[in-house]
Amino acid sequence: MPTVRLYQVDAFSAQLFSGNPAAVVPLEGWLDDAVLQAIAAENNVSETAFLVPSSVRDADFELRWMTPAAEVPLCGHATLATAWVLFNRLGWEADQVRFHSRSGPLGVTRRADGWLEMDFPNLGFESVETPDLIREAFGVVPDRAFFVPNDTNYMLVLDSEADVRQADPDLRSLKALGNQGVIVTAPGDEADFVSRYFAPGVDVDEDPVTGSIHSVLTPYWAERLGKSALDARQLSSRGGRLQCELRGDRVAIAGQCAFYMAGEIALPD
Repeated sequence: MPTVRLYQVDAFSAQLFSGNPAAVVPLEGWLDDAVLQAIAAENNVSETAFLVPSSVRDADFELRWMTPAAEVPLCGHATLATAWVLFNRLGWEADQVRFHSRSGPLGVTRRADGWLEMDFPNLGFESVETPDLIREAFGVVPDRAFFVPNDTNYMLVLDSEADVRQADPDLRSLKALGNQGVIVTAPGDEADFVSRYFAPGVDVDEDPVTGSIHSVLTPYWAERLGKSALDARQLSSRGGRLQCELRGDRVAIAGQCAFYMAGEIALPD
């Protein structure tokens, strides 16, 4: 019976059982998409990352991400976890690894302080009238929201960290939006900004810590706060910390990881 390796890492935290669990599956070549999606469903964490040696110039690996229900165009925590596995379990000796993805080139650098820093795109967003389904889901919300065309997320900017902590949306209403999810964010009490992320559109009720949404949050808060380097917290029950910096059309998103397990997946013949 053929097998492939499987690793699971808690991303955006140095402490085990916090941050965001991600599965990482290194492959010699792509399996059928249906098999990849079945593995992601079986893993049943918010994201499974699959990587193969790259056939694309200026990239070391091709990288894809799947939730239990669907493939997504960009994922931060599973990218961070993938880089951690390469650096710490698969013998990658360079201090940088380059990925080719559906969102273009991505890089992860191992910093001198042990943090891993991702080079992500600066994702554009536009102001829109808050959809009625979001109003139904959250109750009192701002009249205007932001829409992110890259991944179809909406973003709500609330008044305070307490408002973000207390958000308790009706997930059925959010799923009926037909998009990926909704970000809620506000100024932080001890960090520059805080957030939470609800993604029932891809069968993730609340994602514990989401690197990719900081490709939107970072440019928004950098402009609003008048600073390029930002400290961020995601306020799920597991929680996570991120260091972010706006660098023109790119965003640096840094975090730590805690190793959970390694094993093998038995593939069907």
